[in-house]
Amino acid sequence: MTAPLPVAARVDLRRQPVEGVLERVEAALHVRVDRQGLVRKRRSLGGRTERGTWVRIERRGFERIGPQGWNGTEAAAVLQRVAMPEWYQGVAWREPGEPVMWRADELELIDSPSIAKGALVLEDPGLPDAWWEALNASLDALAEQQTPRIATPDTVTITQELVTHALGEVFPSVADTRIERWAPAHADLTWANVMGPGFSIIDWEDWGMAPRGLDAATLWGNALAVPALADRIHRERCADLESRDGKLMSLFFLSKIVGPHAHEEDPLLAPAQKEAQRLVAELQL
Repeated sequence: MTAPLPVAARVDLRRQPVEGVLERVEAALHVRVDRQGLVRKRRSLGGRTERGTWVRIERRGFERIGPQGWNGTEAAAVLQRVAMPEWYQGVAWREPGEPVMWRADELELIDSPSIAKGALVLEDPGLPDAWWEALNASLDALAEQQTPRIATPDTVTITQELVTHALGEVFPSVADTRIERWAPAHADLTWANVMGPGFSIIDWEDWGMAPRGLDAATLWGNALAVPALADRIHRERCADLESRDGKLMSLFFLSKIVGPHAHEEDPLLAPAQKEAQRLVAELQL
């Protein structure tokens, strides 16, 4: 018998009526959201406002909200020397009678678009050197911050146990999965969450402490269908990706591609299998 879906997973905001939610957010934040350009995803909404800002709205079930809460975007406002939208205000409420929370944040509107509409890229975006310089400066600055938050990639709290389980399931020959260094990470650094040609990182809901190299591995892994771009990321973030923790995080990412739920049509599958073989061999040296 199939287990019932969590309450939050039963609603897809791409198909559900959302006017009531938008009106509630507008009344709370004193803004007007542009309906014509509204971006609708499965569990989030985003749109411009009449005063030239951006409002992001998310619906999340209690099972995806840990003890630290889920005000990551607001908490990220204290980060220094990281290229990101300025946070202005936010509001949160519980959906009546359901184990579900809503949250809306008003942010600076970034001029440059996301590099990709989805997590991965299928062609080289041709990013200027200034973009790479800004990426390096931001990730280096982020790693120097301090926070009690724990990162929640894919809305799941990352722990040593999670890493060990994921790697043991897909790469059982990697015996030592201990993480040596933890540092602040964005935890969802996909190509949909980096802007260009003017560099900026958006969507900070899940940032927090994570194994070194998580962000670099995520960006690199989602570029594997474009070898030249993946190679560029590896060169730029070599210190992270060539560290033992970085190699473990690369395999952690690849485990989701080549593991039991692998899809033959996935453009990342073939290069991911090749890279996984290399990394496993290097970790066994």
